[in-house]
Formats: sequence, C-alpha cells, structure tokens
Amino acid sequence: MADTLEAWTDFNVAMAGATAALAGLLIVAMSVNIREIMSSAALPARAGAAIAALVLALVASALGLVPGQPSIAYGIEVGLAALVAGAFQVVAMRAVGREHYGRAGLRAARSLLGLLPIGAYVTGAGLVLAGSIGMGLGAMAAGAILAVVVAIVIAWVVLVEVLR
Repeated sequence: MADTLEAWTDFNVAMAGATAALAGLLIVAMSVNIREIMSSAALPARAGAAIAALVLALVASALGLVPGQPSIAYGIEVGLAALVAGAFQVVAMRAVGREHYGRAGLRAARSLLGLLPIGAYVTGAGLVLAGSIGMGLGAMAAGAILAVVVAIVIAWVVLVEVLR
C-alpha cells in the first residue's frame, strides 16, 4: 500500500490544499448571506452538503499523506468519512424534496448530484479494502474531483437562490 499510495502524494497534496482553500472561500461567501440562507428551508442543508463534500475530499487527501498507512486503515478511514459526508447529503436531499417549487425531476437531479462524490469514495474505499488498491485510489481520485465540481455547483445554486 505504501508504494501505491506514495505515487499519489502529489495529487493528495494538491487536493488537500485546493479543497481546504475552496471550503474556506465557500464559508466566507455563504456567511455574507447567512441571514437569507438561514431563512430558507433547504438552503442551509444544501450549503452543509457542499461543504461536507469538500471536507470529505480534504480528509481523504490528508489521510492519504499519512506515512506508512496500512491499506485497510486507509480504506476504513475514507469509508467512514464518506458515510459522514453522506449523512449531510441525506439531510440536503430531504430538504430539497420538501421544496414546493420547481419540477420534481429537477429536484431529484439536484439531490442525486451530491451523491456522486460520496459514491465514488465509498466505491474506492471498498475496492481498497478488497485488495484492488490501484483501482480504489483511482475511484477516490474521481471522488475528489467530483467533490470539487459538485460543491461548486451546489454552492452556486445556494448563492443564486438567495437572490430569488
């Protein structure tokens, strides 16, 4: 595991820095409109899901930098982090489902979007635990990239909805 994970060091360093910076920027951007966000039924949960996706990518990348980490430990840690982020997404999905505006299909798409990075991380953790370390790390890399994209999209929706 150490050699395989060591090959991902540059990626993990880049993702840890990028996701930490982006999470901080999103928190600041949302704090400017916190009163409006908190007055909505769904926007706080969406904001939480966006930040949770970035924190998941940050945690997974940081854990990937731990020297000499056994593969089973890494798989378990990332799997648990994905489940925590998934809890935030479930809350957001329920909040979006209770919204009374917009088409049902669009609400479902908004909800399912947040599951993409979590699914990639759960899949990656499962593959690492099953012994397919290279494939698992690849799935986790996809999860990191999806987390950034999905978090930006969700954050954009939150910030735009504030002005409606």
